[in-house]
Amino acid sequence: MTEEMSTVLVVGASGSIGRHVVAESLRAGYETRALVRDPGQASLFPEGARVVVGDPARADTFDDALDGVTGIVFTQGTYSDADAEQVNYRPVHAVLDALHAPVRIALMTALGVTKPTPGHDWKRRGERLVRASGLPYTIVRPGWFDYNEPDEQHLVMLQGDRRWASDPSDGVVSRQQIAEVLVASLISPSADRKTFELVAEKGDAQPDLTPVFGALRPDGDAALDGPLDRDNLPLTGEPDTVVDELDAIRGRF
Repeated sequence: MTEEMSTVLVVGASGSIGRHVVAESLRAGYETRALVRDPGQASLFPEGARVVVGDPARADTFDDALDGVTGIVFTQGTYSDADAEQVNYRPVHAVLDALHAPVRIALMTALGVTKPTPGHDWKRRGERLVRASGLPYTIVRPGWFDYNEPDEQHLVMLQGDRRWASDPSDGVVSRQQIAEVLVASLISPSADRKTFELVAEKGDAQPDLTPVFGALRPDGDAALDGPLDRDNLPLTGEPDTVVDELDAIRGRF
């Protein structure tokens, strides 16, 4: 059994993961909308993608793109501390705040996101907004992009975010594999309310990810973080704006 999916919006579509997600979404047969800042980026995408121009952090610039959407994939991200809030968090808040109807969410953050850094903390705050929204979702925390060898095709989904070396020894996975998992999660009931780290290891690719998703622990009801995550970003120490926005989005759907 799968959930109905027809129209997918990709936020961060022009990035190195986003371009793969747009292509994978089209291959899956979905109407695919690619949100970009620059109309000149239309050439980045395969034929059939609808390019939507707007600022991902300002929903008033792309509100029409949300009409009729059934799934949203967030792939935007930065490791720049100066841009972390604007890139890692604001687009998630803007889109969730602007939604008129329930959709399925797939949010990409990063393996190691619970290791305190400004960039990680803003990604984690984005995760919390998604969990609080009441929408069906999957949160994917991929390892290092494209460091895997050709024979490392077997996907492994971990929980608890215990790999903090901050180098490829934490785990590796290809951009294409990340895109496949994000798009597959949109129609998999077994992926709903799951948060996990994604790496690839030696072995063949699985033909069906349903049992891999199904083996994961779901996020708890009203949970701030993923199961087994460290409790090291207490709300009591969070900026007032972040707490207020979390409260406002909680249970909207």
